[in-house]
Amino acid sequence: MAPALSWNLRQRSSVIYKLLHIFDCSLVCGYLWLLVFFYKVPWSRYYTWLELVVFVLSFISFQYLQLYRSWRGWKLYLEFFVILKAWASVIGFLLFYFFIFKVSEGYSRAVFLLWSLTTPFLIFSSHLLVRQLLRSYRTQGKNIRHAVIVGAGDLGLKMALQLETIPWAGIEITGFFDDKIQDNGLKINDKPLLGRIDDIQEYLIHNDIDYVYIALPMRAERKIFWILRECRDLGAQIFLVPDLYIFGLHHAEIQSVGDMLVLNFNPISDWKRFFDIIFSFCILLLSSPLMLLIILFIKLDSKGPIFYRHRRITATGREFGCLKFRTMIVNADKRLSELLENDPILAEEWNRKFKLKKDPRITRAGHFLRRTSLDEFPQFFNVLKGEMSVVGARPIVGRELKEYYKGNGEQSAGRYVSMKPGITGPWQVTDRSDVENYKERVELDDWYVLNYSLLCDLKIILKTVRCMFTGKGAY
Repeated sequence: MAPALSWNLRQRSSVIYKLLHIFDCSLVCGYLWLLVFFYKVPWSRYYTWLELVVFVLSFISFQYLQLYRSWRGWKLYLEFFVILKAWASVIGFLLFYFFIFKVSEGYSRAVFLLWSLTTPFLIFSSHLLVRQLLRSYRTQGKNIRHAVIVGAGDLGLKMALQLETIPWAGIEITGFFDDKIQDNGLKINDKPLLGRIDDIQEYLIHNDIDYVYIALPMRAERKIFWILRECRDLGAQIFLVPDLYIFGLHHAEIQSVGDMLVLNFNPISDWKRFFDIIFSFCILLLSSPLMLLIILFIKLDSKGPIFYRHRRITATGREFGCLKFRTMIVNADKRLSELLENDPILAEEWNRKFKLKKDPRITRAGHFLRRTSLDEFPQFFNVLKGEMSVVGARPIVGRELKEYYKGNGEQSAGRYVSMKPGITGPWQVTDRSDVENYKERVELDDWYVLNYSLLCDLKIILKTVRCMFTGKGAY
């Protein structure tokens, strides 16, 4: 006899999401009531009405922004940003409501402010708890989704490896379909070859498969269209894995231009730009007394301007004036030409690293500023202007882009100019200027462009602070 309550979460996932939806709306209202009670604010009809409005607004906003989609395989910060966006919509409507009906005097400003700022973190914490419970459940071999990969080439193997790195998502690869491999008994990454691509339709009819990942090259559009046409009604969700690796970049996004879809290889990450503006503004505000002392130090140490503007490469290959505090004597460029002409050893070092470890042009103030990296503080103004990011690849000159990223068979130029350079980055916090092999610098920039994330940026910033105090690799 079947049990009265089935614990098959696959069948009941929609029920779980609906319960979580109602729980979140109730949590928001309950948290408001708790703050009113904690601050000993008299309860009135205003708060009763507010509770009703908040519940309805939260219910609509959370649902509209798809807060209860399947987050299998998604990074945590992406879910948090959706929560922030949904909650911002609720607060925006409430402020509009207060303004129109002029009822703001009926509420405690301290309660409303604290409630507005902390509720997203409370909702996110509840979702983390649910994720952890589901993860624990899946590690026991329960609530597993089964998937097949169409295409056993490099792209298909990368997709399989990616799924293996996130076992908590509970997605198990059943096997591969491919036309180029004939041996059906062959094991690919310990997963069987299930047949040719034409066999997938029959396989989906007779097997319970949740996901189909199409990992075929773009030139196989006929096979892709056939799968979409014949297999979308066979119970599995179908995903196309874009073959973006042929372009050397996977940070791309689909956009629309009228009725046409285009693939944007220069995506602007909203979270990254938002973070850049907030972080740079705070740094400039907090460091303004220090910057005034640095300006005074530079003026007293040597004659010349306070700032130095150097031409560097930003997104799409455009040049911009990268700001720094002046650390060299006036006419340093002219002095460099004389040095390199008269000293072959210095010339060889410059051609190899584009820097001189013992540069005689650097002033006394410049030595201190470079050792502590304080000379780069004005670049936060470049960030505010949208020319740089706080964290990114190294700011380079046009000659470097041409010779080391594009020349000699290199294919890194396209990746490099797909985003803005950073004040700091992986190069600065690893060996910094001690890296002798220029190819290693290019590889570090490539790695960042292909793997950047909010967590990665925060780690690099913390390491940068440490490097500023140790002075490692800076000169």
